[in-house]
Amino acid sequence: MKAEYRKNRTRAKIHGTATRPRLTVYISNLHVTAQIIDDDKKVTLAYATTVGSKMTGTMTEKAANIGKEIAEKAKKAKVKTVVFDRGSRAYAGRMSALADAARKEGLEF
Repeated sequence: MKAEYRKNRTRAKIHGTATRPRLTVYISNLHVTAQIIDDDKKVTLAYATTVGSKMTGTMTEKAANIGKEIAEKAKKAKVKTVVFDRGSRAYAGRMSALADAARKEGLEF
């Protein structure tokens, strides 16, 4: 229940626009998912996940690969800057690995 409160508190302060969409990240025990969302139009601009892929390695390595992939897809969608939405998770470990990989590929947040 605490995680939902924390997620809602974070989400209340973050809003994605056409010029600066929201990069939302969900990390489960097995998979990592990242989306770039324009909240004004309610449209997903880019999406990357480990579900259905044959990615190997630790969860931190998978998160870094998804960060790199979502940044590449953002370039194709002509998105350069985003607002980072970490949801209910702390900015550490897997979350920071994903963010660092996305920044290395040129995504700004």
